[in-house]
Amino acid sequence: MTAGNRPDRPTGHCMATADAYHSLQTCSRRNTKQRKFTSRTETLTVTHCTVQTQSHSQSYRRYGRRGRRKSVSDDGFRRWVYSMRECSGFKDKFAILSYNILGVENASKHPDLYYDIPPKYMDWNHRKELICREINHYDPSIMCFQEVDRFSDLDDALQKNGFEGVFKARTGDACDGCAIFWNTQWCTLLHEEHIEFQNFGLRNNIAQFCVLQMSPSQSISKLDMSKSNMTGTSARSVLVGNIHMLFNPNRGDIKLGQIRLFLERAHRLAKEWGGIPVILAGDLNSIPQSAIYQFMSSSTLDILRHDRKRISGQLDTPLKCWTFHSQQGSSARPFMYKWNDEELKLATGDEQLSCLQHHLNLKSAYPGVRGNSRARDNLGEPLATSCHSKFMGTVDYIWHTEGLIPVRVLETLPIDVLRKLGGLPNKNWGSDHLALVCEFAFADSGSSS
Repeated sequence: MTAGNRPDRPTGHCMATADAYHSLQTCSRRNTKQRKFTSRTETLTVTHCTVQTQSHSQSYRRYGRRGRRKSVSDDGFRRWVYSMRECSGFKDKFAILSYNILGVENASKHPDLYYDIPPKYMDWNHRKELICREINHYDPSIMCFQEVDRFSDLDDALQKNGFEGVFKARTGDACDGCAIFWNTQWCTLLHEEHIEFQNFGLRNNIAQFCVLQMSPSQSISKLDMSKSNMTGTSARSVLVGNIHMLFNPNRGDIKLGQIRLFLERAHRLAKEWGGIPVILAGDLNSIPQSAIYQFMSSSTLDILRHDRKRISGQLDTPLKCWTFHSQQGSSARPFMYKWNDEELKLATGDEQLSCLQHHLNLKSAYPGVRGNSRARDNLGEPLATSCHSKFMGTVDYIWHTEGLIPVRVLETLPIDVLRKLGGLPNKNWGSDHLALVCEFAFADSGSSS
């Protein structure tokens, strides 16, 4: 379940769709009170499972027979899938987890989302045990949690395994928030800060950042340590950002404003700390075929090309894995999207601007590691990271900059498996979201082929 306002009726299963994005036009400044955008649309021809976007120059080729392997191992845990490149030469590796753990209060306020889940599986003590069991098994070095409203419980459990963490509650009446934990044997905290989006008129959601430095014994071998001391080389650092964006599908202006500020702050902090690599994780309440995802991956977005209520893609009709190819020069009909001054200011920070841009060269981790065809869409993203009675789809992500290379990721569950399980939580998993886990290597710590 996601924080913020909830829909009063089902939005449908939001499985993978693949919309071809129109190329961005030059963004102009506006001087009128309200702006209309009119353009030619292109006739769309449906073909099967071949897609190209600005972030992926080639279509995502999914496994054939190999993709039919079981997604869950015999011990009940999800399987790892590995990068096609040879990564054994990399010395500095670490795993990061992103997990919306379903706030206790949020679950109790929305029983309609879990009416078919046995009460024993909704009990926090049961869910906490399963969540901690997962964490112990997958052994991440860094963890980003969303919908945390029992931080002390989580903190007590994780401290026993050598973790420390920071928590930031949402503002307003909400009692949940976000938390970042790190393994103290692997790294230390150098800096921590957060964003309260209400200070910018963007609701009560928050985001948090931590600059973490690897321990010298983790970042370099004993043989290389003397060389490091002689040359003055410092231990490696990474910036970790954690966010839980607004749920409300109708407020695309607020969603864009939140992600804009999140990316701006991440870019500034990375520069202040010497251009360190960046990892951004969390629940974006946006599907992979959305304008939010497009903005993250391509760095630019002309918002006047998009309906404010469909910025996140949550209301889009679910389809199977199809691709839309444009037919150039074909007949077209005009379309218009209206954004008023207030909406533009919330989205872009300036009522005279209609184009967003960020300066992080981001890639999503999961498309970087080829996965199970039954669990991935044709962009390489999971088909579903969240599942309850009113929604099944992907809203959770781990993004990274070029200084990091995905070595392996924890595969999600195929749609048919989720349906057979009757939704989430259940006897095996303690939230209505699935944890995302990626092991990264520092790009300059070795060689790969």
